[in-house]
Amino acid sequence: MDYADSDPSPDAPAGEEGAASWQTDLSRAPAATKIVIAGGFGVGKTTFVGSVSEITPLRTEAVMTSAGEGVDDPDAVPGKATTTVAMDFGRITLDADLVLYLFGTPGQKRFWFMWDDLVRGAIGAVVMVDTRRLADCFPALDYFESGGLPYVVAVNHFEGTPRHEAGAVREALALAPDVPVLIMDARRRVGVVETLLTLVGRALDVSPGVPGVPGATGVPAARGAARGVNPA
Repeated sequence: MDYADSDPSPDAPAGEEGAASWQTDLSRAPAATKIVIAGGFGVGKTTFVGSVSEITPLRTEAVMTSAGEGVDDPDAVPGKATTTVAMDFGRITLDADLVLYLFGTPGQKRFWFMWDDLVRGAIGAVVMVDTRRLADCFPALDYFESGGLPYVVAVNHFEGTPRHEAGAVREALALAPDVPVLIMDARRRVGVVETLLTLVGRALDVSPGVPGVPGATGVPAARGAARGVNPA
């Protein structure tokens, strides 16, 4: 399972770039929406879904075996013994008019063939980032950018790692100025909720009143050299 090790105040804001007016205007949101949670191996997707789901999350985790040798990199995530092999699923009701269905993608390359099915019908995606392994999020960024799906970047802060400003992460990932970047802890409900609200607002700003996803097809592409820079 994916767990962040940081322990910030539960009441601390998730983002570092301010809140927008749509976060208090939920009437703009569709009644039920599908959200995709993506990112690299061990970045915290399972924890993200589980920390806010009002139902028992559906998890398709399996114990890592010798079949993953040379493919997965468990050394990058000490103590991790399981991996998501299909998806995570959860649900959260944020308001009488706002219900989110959360679908977590598997992080490993060998499961990328599932992405088209998981993303179909989604209004947007959360791309989770571990600043120690920036390259792990490149495939997700490429996939959603090429398919035109609105997304936000959520930096899952781990204990013992430098806490980078949102602007530094944006520069390191070569993100467009209008892509929201939030610093959060996947174990903390308040930060996860704010991340989800930010994504809903982003999706509505990009495609107002259209509860669907532009045609995203194919597997994630290789990220260019511009996104290989570590945040300063």
